Amino acid sequence: MSRLAARWRGLRRFLAEAGEGVRIALLSLTGARLRSFLTTLGIVIGVMTVIAIVAIIDGLNASFAAQVGGLGANTLYVSKWKWMTTSEDWWSIRNRKDMGKAELEAVIREATLAAAVAPFVSLDAALTSEQAEVNRVRVRGTNQDYLLANGGSVGSGRFLTEPDVELSRSVLVLGPNVADRLFPGVTHDEVVGRRVRVQGRPFTVIGVLARRGRLMGLDLDTEASLPWTTFLRDLGAKRTISIAVAAPPGQVQALEDQLVGILRRVRRVPPGKPDDFSVNRQEQFLRIYNQLTGALYGVAVGVGLITLLVGGIGIMNIMLVSVTERTREIGVRRALGARRRTILLQFLIESSLVAALGGAIGTALGFGVALLVDLTTPLAAAVTPGAVALGLGFSAGVGLLFGSWPAWRAAHLDPVEALRYE
Repeated sequence: MSRLAARWRGLRRFLAEAGEGVRIALLSLTGARLRSFLTTLGIVIGVMTVIAIVAIIDGLNASFAAQVGGLGANTLYVSKWKWMTTSEDWWSIRNRKDMGKAELEAVIREATLAAAVAPFVSLDAALTSEQAEVNRVRVRGTNQDYLLANGGSVGSGRFLTEPDVELSRSVLVLGPNVADRLFPGVTHDEVVGRRVRVQGRPFTVIGVLARRGRLMGLDLDTEASLPWTTFLRDLGAKRTISIAVAAPPGQVQALEDQLVGILRRVRRVPPGKPDDFSVNRQEQFLRIYNQLTGALYGVAVGVGLITLLVGGIGIMNIMLVSVTERTREIGVRRALGARRRTILLQFLIESSLVAALGGAIGTALGFGVALLVDLTTPLAAAVTPGAVALGLGFSAGVGLLFGSWPAWRAAHLDPVEALRYE
């Protein structure tokens, strides 16, 4: 019981000393406002830089992940080509056999885990109407499941249907940017039913897609979709077909294993030989993107840490000056019974408080910069609680680290010599 009481008394004394240290630190800071401001300036700049850039990177990551997810988060893309290739891979991939109707029919027939199967074959072509011409439009041949596998929705009219594909109808679904440029001043509802020529061949517009924006510099709204059977008949029969296959949630890996087995059999790949096709995922974009932003994140944090280091050196310098100025005060307190631990705690609290104050101001300014960037530029920004906690905690840690030497010097001053100091 006596040991517990002693611990309780020790805790109460520590809390009292900490409270007194905070009070003295606040008095010291308010008594020398200009010096306190200049001391915290380095911390403010460092924390502001880290918070602002981390917020912008986090916002971009979230925005990019949402955009990629909107294209089909659970979709696999089977193709002759691999999305991310090296120069060495390219030569072996280019010699692969094209994918065609046999692979598509096998996937539709045998892929029992597939929620949707959409072939697509594409080219860049010119589209013309009576009013205008639009060049370099991404014209895609696909089927009725394309939106289920790749995301997106119809804004006006309708999308392709199974009879459109089976009968190879000359119908077309436009992206909103293409519709606006082909028919200026005409609403999308009025565009439906108009005639458009693709490389000189006439098509009837049956729908206009809802707007989706851009992804990695690619305009997702400058496109047009028509039945893949019509595409092969009118725009080029000797083109390789890619297949988008959507998986139910949690079944992506199982579907990929099933597709590999189907395609190896259809394409007659001998056992032990590598696949002569690629199964691509949207997460490959995310991985590459995160690697790029991760490098930027590291540079930004490095710059912020250097600035915090400079700010910490400034805190150490000012605290050493403060110890020198208050030498006589320290001697009086030691003569009246203050322990070394109390003096040490007081100066550690003061240095941490200076740094934490700079961290709070820097966090607020960083948040403001991120908000300004979000409002005035296409860049997204998001300040997370983790970034705020990191900024405040790290700045306080800098104060503790760089305030340790001045605090130790103050605590180990000889009381007699300190009382004699003028």
